[in-house]
Amino acid sequence: MADLKKIYEELKLKNVSTYIQSGNVVFSTSEKINTKVLSNIIERGIAEKTGFDVPVIIRTYEQLQDIILKNPFLKNTNISLDKCYVTFLSEQPLQKDSDRIIESDFNPDEFIFIGQDVFLHIPDKYGNTKLSNDFFEKKLKVKATSRNWKTLTILVEMAKNNNKI
Repeated sequence: MADLKKIYEELKLKNVSTYIQSGNVVFSTSEKINTKVLSNIIERGIAEKTGFDVPVIIRTYEQLQDIILKNPFLKNTNISLDKCYVTFLSEQPLQKDSDRIIESDFNPDEFIFIGQDVFLHIPDKYGNTKLSNDFFEKKLKVKATSRNWKTLTILVEMAKNNNKI
């Protein structure tokens, strides 16, 4: 993670900090830039330094706050937060692609699309669900990365405390 942090700093991003070993990076930038453009810049920077082609999906602090507020599973008091996840999609999937999987049954696992995010409730172990990043990437033809609810809330706090993107 120290090497990843250094790459972000070399790209002139500010206040860079990382959280756990899964590529969570919180940072700020001194200029307004489209997050898709910024994702591409960071992906190229990582590829140049490491030789790895990894997807970079950015959510702003405001978007993360909105995700926290919009989680439809939080309305159900029978659902434990440690069974909730969010999958960030690199872009809005085509309606026909998302419609195709909405009709499928993954019981007991549940998912709900809201914009570029997929809210998940996985009652068993996340490692056992068919609703993985790979599943969403193949079915929706977009890049995807998932975070558990605890990690998401920590990232929101990190961004809030450091006025970061």
